[in-house]
Amino acid sequence: MTVAIEMGQTNSGATAALDLEELLATRLLVQGNSGSGKSHLLRRLLEQSAPWVQQAIIDPEGDFVTLAERFGHLVINAEDHTERGLQVAGERARIHRVSAVLNLEGLDAENQMRRAAAYLDGMFNTARDHWYPMLVVVDEAQLFAPAVAGEVSDEARKLSLGAMTNLMCRGRKRGLAGVIATQRLAKLAKNVAAEASNFLMGRTFLDIDMARAADLLGMERRQAEAFRDLERGQFMALGPALSRRPLGLRIGPTETHPRNSTPRLMPLPEAALEDARAVILAAPPPETTATRPQRRAPAPDLLSQLMAAKSVAIDPTPEPEAPPLSDEQIAERRDRLDRILRAILAEPDAGFRAIGVLYQEFVVRCRIEGLATAIPDMTEFRRMLTHARAGLTTEMAADDAWQDVTLRASTLPDDMQGVFMIIARAAKEGWPCPGDAAIARAYGTHSLRRARRLLTYIEEQGLIVCQFDGAGRRTVTLVELAWATAPGDPNAPDDLPLEDEPRAASA
Repeated sequence: MTVAIEMGQTNSGATAALDLEELLATRLLVQGNSGSGKSHLLRRLLEQSAPWVQQAIIDPEGDFVTLAERFGHLVINAEDHTERGLQVAGERARIHRVSAVLNLEGLDAENQMRRAAAYLDGMFNTARDHWYPMLVVVDEAQLFAPAVAGEVSDEARKLSLGAMTNLMCRGRKRGLAGVIATQRLAKLAKNVAAEASNFLMGRTFLDIDMARAADLLGMERRQAEAFRDLERGQFMALGPALSRRPLGLRIGPTETHPRNSTPRLMPLPEAALEDARAVILAAPPPETTATRPQRRAPAPDLLSQLMAAKSVAIDPTPEPEAPPLSDEQIAERRDRLDRILRAILAEPDAGFRAIGVLYQEFVVRCRIEGLATAIPDMTEFRRMLTHARAGLTTEMAADDAWQDVTLRASTLPDDMQGVFMIIARAAKEGWPCPGDAAIARAYGTHSLRRARRLLTYIEEQGLIVCQFDGAGRRTVTLVELAWATAPGDPNAPDDLPLEDEPRAASA
């Protein structure tokens, strides 16, 4: 069944229709400067398609919450929920086919990115039985998939960009159709924008944006000047769901309206203040916080107190410079660091804790063990953590063969290197291939589906080859190294060894 929804009128006065089924398969990119009518266009699209398809709106400014009264959308205020809560909410909304608006108003940029990523991940990781068609609209998409790093942390940017990439690159097979709107194409990550096959380009003034818009629409560079002349609500359309040739159209009216309307000119009050200076510059009222008790400075932690007491007790004369360590002392110190790291990873939830939290605990334990001067920095700790999760000691990792494996792992994202290393360790030792649960723990997730996708991704990079035998057991071979794991059950429990523990081969 073909569903054509009316978006407005073409420049010739004909009805401008959008093929909804084609849109679900090919995605949509909307671009235009502030005030060009992007939000109005999205609202028209959502209203016209609401009876036909489930919708999810990522709303950074709270403009689309008014859809709830007219069309029954569930409004989710992100600031009232944790990231984990929003991830579950996204999954449940998909399962029960409830259209929802994720209202991110009131949050700073970093928390907007984290919560939007969690909600998108919940919808993306829903079980296959619930992959119903769904329209996912992201307003101001450059906030969630920025082309360059901004003021937010690298972790938040990585989470948000990964969720947006999944939506636009891999969402189609899961029934997710991304509709993204941005003020400038130059601000939007290219791998996100490149996956759209339908385009609606509104008014823009910068030469670089006009040139990119003209290239996307197949127009000549000299025709790019036309984007400056577009009025509010006018767009140039191209794509299999819209038109096979660039087509000018004007978006029609909407039934609902945003809470924040466009500013209008208002006359100044006729009666001027008699004494503006006295009113405006009057002394401010007393602060209500004055009666509150002053917050005390946080007390130093126990380690700081011990270090301070030690510095007072010892002789203030400078200590002589310590002699260089011998090879035996260096090896002994390295072994102690390895033991501390293995003890941390032996804790049940260590695989699912953030690396910053693990590093803090590592630092504290090193100080307790008297290794304050030997604490590695965060970069070195990441490398040690990757090796430790694969059960490698520092001495083993220095072997030439493992140096080659480490070099190959460095071509993967940081969070995937540990997965590659545990597979390499199992292959080198002839152990059964790690199960999905062990791979998921090495990546820091509880999702077995994500573990299987990780193996597929690493295989696509040309680093491994996965094979299954007639009993459903998996064997992984490392390309060029000729290392291969023994056949292993993908559904085996999480029994990833942290040291040189022998594994029995699968029956």
